[in-house]
Amino acid sequence: VQLQASGGGLVQAGDSLRLSCAASGRTFSGFSLGWFRQAPGKEREFVSAISRRAGNTYYADSVKGRFTISRDNAKNTVYLQMNSLKPEDTAVYYCAADFRTTSQAMAITTRAREYDYWGQGTQVTVSS
Repeated sequence: VQLQASGGGLVQAGDSLRLSCAASGRTFSGFSLGWFRQAPGKEREFVSAISRRAGNTYYADSVKGRFTISRDNAKNTVYLQMNSLKPEDTAVYYCAADFRTTSQAMAITTRAREYDYWGQGTQVTVSS
């Protein structure tokens, strides 16, 4: 699976952005999908994930209530709607795909090492 993230940019605190991650290659619907981010000098951290069957989502406490993850299997795309952005949201955002069998359709993970494929990242910068 090849993942291509886009939608990052420079915004002011309180603004919104929507990140997109388009996938190609293997069947998109067979993967749970996640977003991670990495700020300068910090480790990569989990942001959000959505299950293969889009009924289960999970968010880091730092973004809960502000970010929304969704997926469109027809478009092979996962989205991250980011509202009420804060300067501490500044980071490179990565999308990732974790292959899941049918029996794991509702499973998601926050652990980066469990994801099989990664996109190249998109920069989000939030000014105060």
